[in-house]
Amino acid sequence: MSYDLVLKHYSNPLVREEIAAYCSGRWVALEGGGPASRVFLRYAHNGKPLKVSKPEDLEGLLATYKGVRPRTVYGSINVYRRLEEERDLDDPHNIALCSPIWDIDGELSSWKQVLEAAGVIAEFLEQKGVRKSVFIKWSGEGCHVHIHERAFSSDLLSKHNPLDVAFSIVEYTLRALKDKLMPIVMRSNGKVKVENEIDIKRVFTAPLSLHRRHDLCCVCFKLNALDQFDVSWANLESFKHDVSWKGYVEGEADNLAIEALAAVGGYRGWAEGVKEAKATSIALEEKPQAAKIGRFQVMALLQAARYYLLTGDLDKAKSFGLNRAIFYAWAKHHARDVKAHLAAARAREAEKEEKEARGAKLTQVCGEEVFVTDSGWFTMGGVVQTPKDYDRQIALNISSVIPYEEAWKAAIEYLKSFPQSYLQDQQKFFNEVYKPVRDSFIDVVVKKKRGAHKTLDEIFKQFK
Repeated sequence: MSYDLVLKHYSNPLVREEIAAYCSGRWVALEGGGPASRVFLRYAHNGKPLKVSKPEDLEGLLATYKGVRPRTVYGSINVYRRLEEERDLDDPHNIALCSPIWDIDGELSSWKQVLEAAGVIAEFLEQKGVRKSVFIKWSGEGCHVHIHERAFSSDLLSKHNPLDVAFSIVEYTLRALKDKLMPIVMRSNGKVKVENEIDIKRVFTAPLSLHRRHDLCCVCFKLNALDQFDVSWANLESFKHDVSWKGYVEGEADNLAIEALAAVGGYRGWAEGVKEAKATSIALEEKPQAAKIGRFQVMALLQAARYYLLTGDLDKAKSFGLNRAIFYAWAKHHARDVKAHLAAARAREAEKEEKEARGAKLTQVCGEEVFVTDSGWFTMGGVVQTPKDYDRQIALNISSVIPYEEAWKAAIEYLKSFPQSYLQDQQKFFNEVYKPVRDSFIDVVVKKKRGAHKTLDEIFKQFK
């Protein structure tokens, strides 16, 4: 779908109003880029959390970050009292409300099983006296079952943190329904899974937002429409969306909350570093796959290491690494039939055209033309790439596969094996340094480094 059609969808007054109604008080995230890059924005240029309080705010965000072509809008599960700086997000006392949400993942081919699972959860909630405050969102491939965050009395919330309430309710429900939900998961051949994804910084798709891949929008409906739902309701040109999702009865979910808190005990993530049992996930066991780091992360890591070796500046290296990863992903997405270095050249021309609009200076860095802001950070598509952005989008992702420090040290050693001229030449770096390991970084780079540091005992064991 062309980006003009994306903008057309978000120009619809109803779409803007519904997104603003849901996101007001929530921490907002935008997702854009291409299939390979998936740029995820959660902070403004000044470091403040993104937010949408009124329809005009959404229009402003789309204009500000048009360079990364935002497509999907998300809102946090938490509604905050104050949302002005990053530390507001970590303060438990700043959480005014929190939405209990059951995450049911699936595929378009399994949408009926997804709705069946939602029906099981809805029936349980009705048995517990919670109905008028419940709504369902079809997100594009799966759905989210919500209890409105205002379905709890002020008395209950004065005694329990809203995040404790939300986590406990979702967890308590899934534990109780595991035997009913697992047969649905099995009939879907594992395409459906139901999870407790409640976390302090978790976001879910906003009503009427576009799906990140499919040309469908996120529609809401109440429980009385569950049996009538069809995926055609999410079609962009003729979506069927119930604005009454905003309805709730204060205190309706209090009894369920008290039961759940007694059984579960609250949110498990308050104490940083504390390892507890995982929240409930109802899914078929997946076969373990070989650990692998995606191309986007490999590019960012190697580009950061490249910059660091040439300049010694770690913070700017992170900014440069993320910037170049986004740049090459953009080039690939917009010129799939052109060789990488030619695609990059075309992308540079597009960057130059936006120079004045972004207010950044074009400079030569590591043999590449890159835009840099007055603060020294690199920028792409009107979005500044900061060290914190690198840590969130690259380091954290790599850490889910192997320790980031190990990957970083391996990358440094790998680049040291090349002449400096390769690090200073754009095409040589892409073709001779990055390309050979983009799909096998762990096997070729990390494991090779591990092997280079074997002890004598480990070496002797190989010959026994």
